[in-house]
Amino acid sequence: MEHIYLLALVGGGLIGLSATLLLYTLGRIAGICGITFSLFMPQITDKKWRITFILGLVSGAFLIHLLTPIAIPAAPTDNIYLLIIAGLLVGFGTQLGNGCTSGHGICGIARKSPRSIIATITFMAIGFITVYVLRHIWGVI
Repeated sequence: MEHIYLLALVGGGLIGLSATLLLYTLGRIAGICGITFSLFMPQITDKKWRITFILGLVSGAFLIHLLTPIAIPAAPTDNIYLLIIAGLLVGFGTQLGNGCTSGHGICGIARKSPRSIIATITFMAIGFITVYVLRHIWGVI
């Protein structure tokens, strides 16, 4: 069980390293939603690094799954409609907040961006409130 903490520590370090390398080599922020959304915009011409970044993100997680006994966690609910609504709300919030947890929470806070600090506090607080309401008041998850 102790190796799970080591994996989390190494994973966090790799996230920080990849965000730093992306910033220093390409001058880009490692905001996963922005990188992903831009792949669907025809006017974006520099898609190679974006695709490579996303493939590395997914394949790294898949590789850890293959090499360790850690199971992929089950979805918090089997209610497909709730999962779709949640996904759409996350996408809407990402667009509204002009970034996501990786862009604001990791890169923005590291750059001491006031906008990112406020955004991160806001979406974390809303996330806590949402889980509390859904789990303890409505009993959905």
